[in-house]
Amino acid sequence: MANRIEFHQHGGPEVLRWATHDIGQPAENDIIVRHHAIGLNYIDTYVRSGLYPVSQFPSGLGTEAAGEVVAVGSQVTRFQVGDRVVYCQSGLGAYSEYHHVDQSKAVILPASISYQSAAASFLKGLTVYYLFHMTHKVQAGETLLFHAAAGSVGLIACQWAKALGAQLIGVVSSESKAQRAQEAGAWATIDTSQEDIAKRVSELTAGQKVPVVYDSVGKATWQASLDCLQPRGLLVSFGNASGPVTGVDLAILNQKGSLFVTRPSLNGYLTTPEQLDQASAALFTLISEGKIEVNVPTSQQFALRDAERAHRALESRMTTGACLLIP
Repeated sequence: MANRIEFHQHGGPEVLRWATHDIGQPAENDIIVRHHAIGLNYIDTYVRSGLYPVSQFPSGLGTEAAGEVVAVGSQVTRFQVGDRVVYCQSGLGAYSEYHHVDQSKAVILPASISYQSAAASFLKGLTVYYLFHMTHKVQAGETLLFHAAAGSVGLIACQWAKALGAQLIGVVSSESKAQRAQEAGAWATIDTSQEDIAKRVSELTAGQKVPVVYDSVGKATWQASLDCLQPRGLLVSFGNASGPVTGVDLAILNQKGSLFVTRPSLNGYLTTPEQLDQASAALFTLISEGKIEVNVPTSQQFALRDAERAHRALESRMTTGACLLIP
């Protein structure tokens, strides 16, 4: 038996419960991972609330963690007992001391990268990889707009864009978050508590605007994001922090310059173990070279039992950068 967080109905953070469960034996293509650090992601709140509903209750939560392999299924070829691994995109249940993970969702974790750094950066880093290398291939010298630039994905994006030689304009909600984004490598920032996004983008680009906007906020920033794009520019809407974008009038894309819009996800881009290995190698190289630093303050490392408190902190925008659950 082991401990985990589960929920029996959709709702607020209060639905999260501390429970015991039977670990069991691995399926033929599964590994069992003993967790050292668990990634806390905003998408977890979508699952808990019902925005992304689960198929049955009780349900586990979370899809990302780092730890060591303690058992392998009969058909597992990528790993052996004792390997250090990190994974994301697993079946729900990573908010636990142990978790069954399909071998295709995990990769070997280099000895140079800690479990905490891996769990804090893997899903976020892979997200930035597909956004910058697959959804739109960011070029050196290119200027782009990135919302929530002081968030867990945003801080990695700031550093990755700088490593690529691109000029990232980071949208933030406070002066302190603007400073965090700039320290991470943002070329410029826009503080929405004081500045109009589209107006400031026009000023920063001498009226040229940007070829691509990365928007994880959703409903609240949809219009502003469109207004920041050059003709035939691309809006990459990859999150719903303020609520989903609905009721879209496609004619507005024509009116604002024959714009393109996409709603991607990691599951739609990294679909094979080979693609996962390639993306993770790119992320681990940047971390190992010091081009991406992953620091999780002690105040944002929560005990696994305190997942409810962690969700409240995340949704109240009290956090900056990555958060972890520690078993």
